[in-house]
Amino acid sequence: MENEIELIMGCRAGENSARKELYTLYSKQMLAVCFRYVGDIDIAHDILHDGFVKIFTNFSFKGETSLTTWINKVMISQSIDYLRKKKRSVELVVQEDLLPDIPDIPESDDGAEIPEKQLLEFLAELPEGCRTVFNLYVFEEKSHKEIAGILHIKEHSSASQLTRARYLLANKINEYRKNEREK
Repeated sequence: MENEIELIMGCRAGENSARKELYTLYSKQMLAVCFRYVGDIDIAHDILHDGFVKIFTNFSFKGETSLTTWINKVMISQSIDYLRKKKRSVELVVQEDLLPDIPDIPESDDGAEIPEKQLLEFLAELPEGCRTVFNLYVFEEKSHKEIAGILHIKEHSSASQLTRARYLLANKINEYRKNEREK
């Protein structure tokens, strides 16, 4: 395909060559999106597959956003639907009095770079509720009000989960840096 418009028209027409090109162009990036939400690469592959099946069976792209943004939204929706179906989203509703006090986020002053793969592993290790809120807030730039609506939780729960996610990630990063300095 010469350009994005031809690609879109081909996908709307059900052309397999256009579908293959769309998949080739976006599958790696969208796999990373799915993985960020579910934290398991095999499940992320399944969600990616289901997302592209949904895209190809009902190519409803209208051009209101970029094609990348639209595909990204489909994959996020598929990931959150998966979490809901598996009843994992109930972990998002946390009784605040059961959470330990979270001190200020520790800071590191060495500024050492951490490989992206390692950061994704840290993100995958977060509890699902924290990981989902973190992804929606940081990567999708959703407000706590929007997150509360998407996940059917209270805004305060969203804010608490984000704080907890940041704390847990900061601890993992600091531990990683400490281990790297000791090598």
